[in-house]
Amino acid sequence: MEKVTLHRCPFMFLKMSGHGCHQVQQALDEQGIEYTLVKTAKLPRSRRTDLQRLTGQVMLPAIEFGDGSAYRAEGKDMAAEIRAGRLFEHKGAAPAG
Repeated sequence: MEKVTLHRCPFMFLKMSGHGCHQVQQALDEQGIEYTLVKTAKLPRSRRTDLQRLTGQVMLPAIEFGDGSAYRAEGKDMAAEIRAGRLFEHKGAAPAG
């Protein structure tokens, strides 16, 4: 299976069920999907230039695929897609603006 890159906030201690970055990381772990972790600056969001170039947004979390495409949605929605086995269906999609 392809390894992905998870762009998330640096607050690894936040393991609340409502925290989007944690939800996505937990779903990747549950599904056995290998990932590289990139901790992205929390604030100011204007410092997230690489993330904006990748996804068209400055919001976290985001998943980057090996082909350079990315997937970004609300954490709970991303986690649901991962758990449903549909993560890689988002590969190659145009960035959301």
